[in-house]
Amino acid sequence: MGHDRQNQLKLFQLQVLIAIADCGSFSEAALQLQISQSAVSYAIASLEEDLGVVLLSRGRYGAQLTPVGEQIVDRARQVKYLLDDIFKQANLARGLSGGHVRISSFRSAATHILPDVIAEFCRLYPAIAISIADYDDRPDVEEDLRKGRADIGITYFPQSHEFKTWELMRDEIVALFPPNFKLKGTHLTWEELTAYPLIMAPDGDSCDAMMYAHCEKHGVNLRPTYQIRSDATIMNMVAKGLGIALSPKLATEPVPAGVQVYELPVPAHRIICVSVLVDALLTPAAYAFLDLLKQLYYPAGHG
Repeated sequence: MGHDRQNQLKLFQLQVLIAIADCGSFSEAALQLQISQSAVSYAIASLEEDLGVVLLSRGRYGAQLTPVGEQIVDRARQVKYLLDDIFKQANLARGLSGGHVRISSFRSAATHILPDVIAEFCRLYPAIAISIADYDDRPDVEEDLRKGRADIGITYFPQSHEFKTWELMRDEIVALFPPNFKLKGTHLTWEELTAYPLIMAPDGDSCDAMMYAHCEKHGVNLRPTYQIRSDATIMNMVAKGLGIALSPKLATEPVPAGVQVYELPVPAHRIICVSVLVDALLTPAAYAFLDLLKQLYYPAGHG
């Protein structure tokens, strides 16, 4: 029976489901697809019958995905993307001469890691298109992977069991001090670190949470005076003498003139990695990009 249902599924049904999820109503989905509303209703009714589950709850305020509907629409997006890629790949005579790689990354990696990799990738595979979504924090990248909006994510540890990951590099956590700071000895101390107003990201930032935990492990309870989202704003506030900051080194570049950069009293690192969903169906183009990332960044000695 399950096999018969699989044979009945049609790409058009999945396209209609995706359109309703995006638009929020049958009527708006019909306008987007340029078909009648009755055709939309029939496609969803037949899809629900084929699958044996209810995908949408209809109400006066539109159509809402049921829990199983949310799971299925995510997979429908992946199916549509893969089918699109199949047609792009169909005219390949040999090798990789087409396709599309979708990358999601936290911002400092998108700024400082990806451009060199993409430049080399475009040199090797000039016909493959690349798109990048960049975010302030790791959870948005992971959500892109879960929802099928990205093939590859550039993020950092720790990761959940949903993802297969490879380490790219270790990004040292550093302390940033204003130009007028005078180090008392040869190395920064915890006392010096806690003697100044602290500038950090807003509560909930996953990288800052890691830095707070590291300091607490060594008996230091950090309390920020200022909470700012922008790395550039934080750096400029330090440069103006308004306080100090802790940050992964990659996010500090370029360092404003006069800002002093020190190692923490006990070193710490953010481990940057490349991630894909464990059960992802990657395209040849995405595999080629992964291979290049590993060649350029994967540490020697890690099999």
